[in-house]
Amino acid sequence: MRAEELFRTRETVLLDGAMGTMLQAAGLPLGARPEALNLEDPALIESIHARYAAAGSRILCANTFGASAHKLAGSGYTVEQVVDAAIRCARRAAQPYGSLVALDIGPLGELLEPAGTLPFEEAVEAFAEIVRAGAAAGADLILCETFTDLYELKAALLACRETCGLPVLASMSFEAGGRTFTGCGVESFAAAARGLGADALGINCSLGPKEILPMARALCGAVPGDYPVFVKPNAGLPRADGSGYDITPQLFAMQMKPYRELGLFAAGGCCGTTPDFIRALHRVFDGCAVGREARPLPSVLCTPVQRVVVDGITVVGERINPTGKKRFQQALREGDMDYVLAQAISQAESGAAVLDVNVGAPGVDEPALMEQVVKALQSVVSLPLQLDSSNAAALERGLRVYNGKPIVNSVNGEQAVLDKLLPLCKKYGAAVVGLTMDEQGIPKTAAGRVAIAARIRDAALAAGIPLEDIYIDCLTLTASAQQEDVMATLDALRACKEELGVRTVLGVSNISFGLPCRPYLNTAFLTMAMYAGLDLAIMNPASEEMMGAVYAYGVLSGRDKQSGRYIARYAGRTMPSQAAQPLPAQGEAAAMGQTEPGGPYAPLMKAVEQGLKGEAAAHTRALLAGHEPLDLVDHALIPALDAVGAGYEKGTLFLPQLLQSASAAQAAFEEIKAAVAKNGAPGSSKGKIVLATVKGDVHDIGKNIVRVILENYGFEVLDLGRDVPPEKVVEAVRESGARLVGLSALMTTTLKSMAETIEALHKAKLDCKVMVGGAVLTERYALEIGADWYAKDAKRSADIAKEFYHVS
Repeated sequence: MRAEELFRTRETVLLDGAMGTMLQAAGLPLGARPEALNLEDPALIESIHARYAAAGSRILCANTFGASAHKLAGSGYTVEQVVDAAIRCARRAAQPYGSLVALDIGPLGELLEPAGTLPFEEAVEAFAEIVRAGAAAGADLILCETFTDLYELKAALLACRETCGLPVLASMSFEAGGRTFTGCGVESFAAAARGLGADALGINCSLGPKEILPMARALCGAVPGDYPVFVKPNAGLPRADGSGYDITPQLFAMQMKPYRELGLFAAGGCCGTTPDFIRALHRVFDGCAVGREARPLPSVLCTPVQRVVVDGITVVGERINPTGKKRFQQALREGDMDYVLAQAISQAESGAAVLDVNVGAPGVDEPALMEQVVKALQSVVSLPLQLDSSNAAALERGLRVYNGKPIVNSVNGEQAVLDKLLPLCKKYGAAVVGLTMDEQGIPKTAAGRVAIAARIRDAALAAGIPLEDIYIDCLTLTASAQQEDVMATLDALRACKEELGVRTVLGVSNISFGLPCRPYLNTAFLTMAMYAGLDLAIMNPASEEMMGAVYAYGVLSGRDKQSGRYIARYAGRTMPSQAAQPLPAQGEAAAMGQTEPGGPYAPLMKAVEQGLKGEAAAHTRALLAGHEPLDLVDHALIPALDAVGAGYEKGTLFLPQLLQSASAAQAAFEEIKAAVAKNGAPGSSKGKIVLATVKGDVHDIGKNIVRVILENYGFEVLDLGRDVPPEKVVEAVRESGARLVGLSALMTTTLKSMAETIEALHKAKLDCKVMVGGAVLTERYALEIGADWYAKDAKRSADIAKEFYHVS
């Protein structure tokens, strides 16, 4: 098979199984770099590839999963040396069987900004270095696999597309709840990665066939019927004793049989699988047809943790826009991100599903500001964004750093604009809004606007943007000046929806400009537009009249089944005219003996919960003028972090929000530390904790997250890093006097190191307890090796520390 024929195959293709499992069976020493063996023992690597090829694998993944400069540091080998040797090993094994060779790319092992410290463009370049080496060595295709951060996967896909023309398969690793550990859902992965140009999407690692099946079904449902989908499950789940995985090749094959109905493009195995597993898969997928029934797809906008399906009326918050807003313009010129973020949070709380982002104020560097604002917004809100600009450079800066699938507002019917902006939308996988205007302006008639809309639609389709991602804005003109055009807008909107099959957009509030009592006109026009087929309403979600119209329309049109959304929003509310008494103002409430939850600490708590670092620091400085520093910690910061942690445990908040809240708390702690130092008062620590990733394990993302959370609960953390031998942990505990130790392991092969470290601590008779965590651990195994606690995530680590040190 040739690479260009790969996606035309009519039968499911077999991938290979685990390289690491085979190397461990061959005696790979603990802590050794598998990629170095491409140069040090090429015969071993080639023999493993040959066994997979003989078992039926028609795509062999080169031994390059960890071949980044970051992971190879200290090995003595360059990326080019390792990748070239790996491709040659796989090619020699593949040739007798006609198999293809894939450059295998795994995560870099660092969290990207803002959740971590690795800049986005540095990640792109790190991946590009691997891709360049793979293309030069003659790889047939690229497999980006085992990603858990959608933002990092975007960096990898951009590196692939900007560096070479090889086909790219992209796969993420999900936990049992259907999300990655950073909170990314299957459907968000599908929308974003497909838009960024991945030729096939898949799910691998973490779980076995039975657990991945519902996620694979969801993935198939989120892409077109002819779009390639693949899976590489583990050999079940890790055994409690850390000795491997729990299902045999025969049971693996049995659990893979339901996948035949999904019409998979390819199937293989991940951790714990061997050539015997692939041989069993060959029988399962023999003669299995590729593809699924064709069906129309919904229009989707997303961030990693939030997916918005635009099916009927969807509210786009309009307030992040400097037009006519002097205070907002001032904030943009001064770089006052806290003001911008407050606008975003307010609109999200009011019910906006998408946020419009326009930073085109006079006197600003719009491209730089667009990038800054997009990054800042995505650090505190999870709503998808609509990037609103006619500046191509600003749009590209925003699109490049956006995490998920956005929408661009806007292009128009001018050919030069279409030629400039549509390729950007295609490259970054964005939906697009087209304005019904061109070189001659805005047509007076509905037919004229529909004609421009048709040109925009056809140009977008020709650029490779799918129909479900094309939106048309028939333009809301002010009724005070162009009253006769109001109905033309609505007639054009209806025609675009019914005749062109596109989605529709309107900036609703424009209708009332220059007239009194604007909410009356806005609400009436919004209702008329919804009846005409409006999909995206750009409006102020703080307008209760307009939001009421949106929810009421859902009930009356039958879209809100059993009135569920309407009841959820309005149950228990009363109309203003029916209220027995107006609510007292804040000052009046205090005089009546009523107190706001959190009292004087409430603003600080809210800033921490929302992840607003600037506001958290400012509120802390204000409170320090009249309160003891430790009171702020005990009555504001810890309760706020507890509230965020509770949301994380319930699955309503995800890792990015957890880390942003911790970052806001850290900003407050810095103010408290400065005040303590200024007053000469002793600092306070809730207790000392030693953290380490055990010997042989180079994965430290989880441990780093735990450190951040523990520090923000006020604990003093001694972080020993990764690949830490038992004796170093013992020495650190003895010298620091820490009474709590946290150990992390992500690889089954390093669970033995964890057990040895715990044994060493016990032999040293140190007065300390041990908590352990990591993806391959189970609570049962943790207790078997002598740990005192099993921490399934960072929040549980903090709970254990609080319990141990009696922190309330």
